[in-house]
Amino acid sequence: MENTKKKNSFFYGWLIVVGCILIQAVPYSLAANIQPAFTNYVTSGEGFTYTQFSLIFTIGTVVSALCSPFIGKLYSNPKINIKLLYALGVILVGGAFSAMSLAGGNIFAYYALSIFVQIGSAIISAIGVPTLINSWFTENKGIAMGLAFSGGGLGNMVLQQFAGKWLSNPQIGYKGAYLRFGLLAIIVALPVALFIMRFPKSKAELEMNKSKKSKNDSNSKQNSNWGYTFAEVSKIKYFWIFATSFIFVGLYVGGMALQFIPYLQSLEQKQIFTLGSALVASLFGLFSIFGNLCGGFLFDKLGIIKSLVLAGLLVICCGLCLIFVGQINALGFVFSVCLGISMFSYIIGPSYMTGALFGNKEFGTILGIVQIFFAAGFGTGSTLFGLIVDKSGFTSAWISTVIYAIIAYSGLLYSTSSIIKMNKENNVFETKKIS
Repeated sequence: MENTKKKNSFFYGWLIVVGCILIQAVPYSLAANIQPAFTNYVTSGEGFTYTQFSLIFTIGTVVSALCSPFIGKLYSNPKINIKLLYALGVILVGGAFSAMSLAGGNIFAYYALSIFVQIGSAIISAIGVPTLINSWFTENKGIAMGLAFSGGGLGNMVLQQFAGKWLSNPQIGYKGAYLRFGLLAIIVALPVALFIMRFPKSKAELEMNKSKKSKNDSNSKQNSNWGYTFAEVSKIKYFWIFATSFIFVGLYVGGMALQFIPYLQSLEQKQIFTLGSALVASLFGLFSIFGNLCGGFLFDKLGIIKSLVLAGLLVICCGLCLIFVGQINALGFVFSVCLGISMFSYIIGPSYMTGALFGNKEFGTILGIVQIFFAAGFGTGSTLFGLIVDKSGFTSAWISTVIYAIIAYSGLLYSTSSIIKMNKENNVFETKKIS
């Protein structure tokens, strides 16, 4: 009896978190972080222009964002075999990444393969990871999501070392590196997809995640299995304010997170910034891992509103630091810490808030729509930033990111507080309870 009790006390959701960490560490990192490392090698080797090759990121991101609602719909289908869906995603990422070793001088082959990589990444990461975490965790959801997404930072730290060695080795080169990374993704992630990933089989499994207090509190809202359909959500004006706010989140991220290194490098060349852009970038990478872990804790312990206020203040601080970093070099370190921690608002935020505000019923579909808005902002953010720099200089561009952040977090605070109030008034935790 005692052994049986101990065996049954294990909550399988934490094994799902481990699986998500591995997914984020390898196939997701390839799609999001390792691909840019190939740019100089492929362009010089195949004769592409920088602009031609850079389009693989834009095309892949846009197509995968457009596919996200359909992927979310698949996850919302109770008949879906999640193991096969995850396996498909892994094969798309790993197989397409490997196939780039055969693309040669055909730039359109890179574009097509990039689309497959990003669609696969959406299946297993952007939609898959938050859908799994949301389905398993009623308590400690933010912590679990933070742990899951931290795998991307950990994987990036390790895989970048391999990228540097393989790409600089003439016997391997970018073609051999593409092949090796793609096979590595399949070897690591396919067993995870087939033997770990699954939805809860019963309510009894979910009960193991609940504290004694929650089990005794039959009226506890956070433990109710409830949810809106997308048809219902689409009629709520606050949802569209919520989703539209992520356009402005994407705009500031596309400028701030992607352009701070070139900016600091330009200041280095003028000997205005002497602390080193590489050191600031490394510190940002370290605190981005901390930000995901810390962000999950903040959402769980402080709630959505207070967490958004904190994230908004951190991002505004980031913009101000970049404006004055030429005068006070130490602000470069303050920037990297603040931006790294604030990442939880756009890495964890969309999935956490979608689940908390709209429930589990069609979580994947609703999250897919939100992801389109973020992708629209992110896809244009860097280009718009560059246009402002060309016309008015970096100071004006950083001011624009601060304005985007103010609009983004004002919209998120207004919409989330309104939805929370609406849910309480309509008692949606009971009226939309999933049987």
